Amino acid sequence: MKKVDDYEQVRKAYHIEGLSIREISRRYKHSRRLIRKTLEHPIPEEYHLGQAKKAKVLGEYRQRILDLLEESKKLPRKQRYTAHKIYEILEKEGYSGCEGNIHNFICRTRKQLEAGKAYLPLEFDAGKDAQVDWGEATVILAGEEAKVQFFVMRLNYSRVRYVKAYPFQKQEAFWDGHEAGFHFLGGVPQRITYAPSQCL
Repeated sequence: MKKVDDYEQVRKAYHIEGLSIREISRRYKHSRRLIRKTLEHPIPEEYHLGQAKKAKVLGEYRQRILDLLEESKKLPRKQRYTAHKIYEILEKEGYSGCEGNIHNFICRTRKQLEAGKAYLPLEFDAGKDAQVDWGEATVILAGEEAKVQFFVMRLNYSRVRYVKAYPFQKQEAFWDGHEAGFHFLGGVPQRITYAPSQCL
């Protein structure tokens, strides 16, 4: 019984309705001891711990885990710390808890970090932006299998694509692809974004 309304209900039943402690206990499903205590105090007493709670085993290692996760980000991908590796490191440093607690804490931490990331949707005006990239495909050419390079120009607003195949990715193919793409699309966009490998 923690709410003021519960206290009021019991006190009303005793002082106004004249019910006995036994009847109140039966009606409201509270112990007689609790009812007597309620009648002595007009409002719920503040809760006090009998003794201070001990910190969980993981508590003192939380910052250390966060530090190890930050350190792990700077390592090459194959050398980054797994939750098991972090458990082994902490165990050597005196951690006596179970490995599952570390796994759960790392999982929750990563979810919180992911949830905090903001993503801005890309929006484009009609005819202003295009993207250019190269791709590779295997085709049947003159009855034989051959690899070709294909030039791709895409308008970001309408997503209309122009694709042209070439035997190679050379500068003449690069410029020819642009000229043919502009004719096909009916104009020249104000800005073109290139894949890093296409910055000739």
